[in-house]
Amino acid sequence: MVASKKNKDIEVEFDVSEDDEQLSKTQIKAQMVAMQKLGESLVHLGQSSLAKVPMDEELLEAVMLARKILRKKEGYRRQLQLIGKIMRNTDIVPIEQALANIKSAHKKINNAFHEIEILRDEILQQGDKKIDPTIADYPLLDRQKLRQYVRQANKQQAENKPPKASRELFQYLKQTING
Repeated sequence: MVASKKNKDIEVEFDVSEDDEQLSKTQIKAQMVAMQKLGESLVHLGQSSLAKVPMDEELLEAVMLARKILRKKEGYRRQLQLIGKIMRNTDIVPIEQALANIKSAHKKINNAFHEIEILRDEILQQGDKKIDPTIADYPLLDRQKLRQYVRQANKQQAENKPPKASRELFQYLKQTING
């Protein structure tokens, strides 16, 4: 019992905090794997997206080399480990923020695309009932053109032809709504 009292005194006297404790092997390995996954997401970015991510020259060179050896399993794995090692010594917060911005922009584009698809399908199914509210929402749309696409799409569907008018309607909506 006396020994436990001494340990309590030591903790209070030195004010041991969780930050000062060393990480376990499991925690270190989890951090290494997380850095490698972050590095792998950098490798799979497009060139224009990669240019938006702030990183030092050494990390950029490692990512570019990983892109070149993508097909070689063992070399690629080791290159990802190197990227993870480099990233442990780098401030990754700006990199994570840039990746989040890129993903959110991509998500916005996809959502807009799906909204236009839904609008097109509703116009084709409901006809004039949907055209009037759509024109109220988007005054740049041409009522006559929309009706023409609906008629053509219905005719093509009745004749079991490819939905060319439906695709053209989608393109028209996309160009007019997105500017």
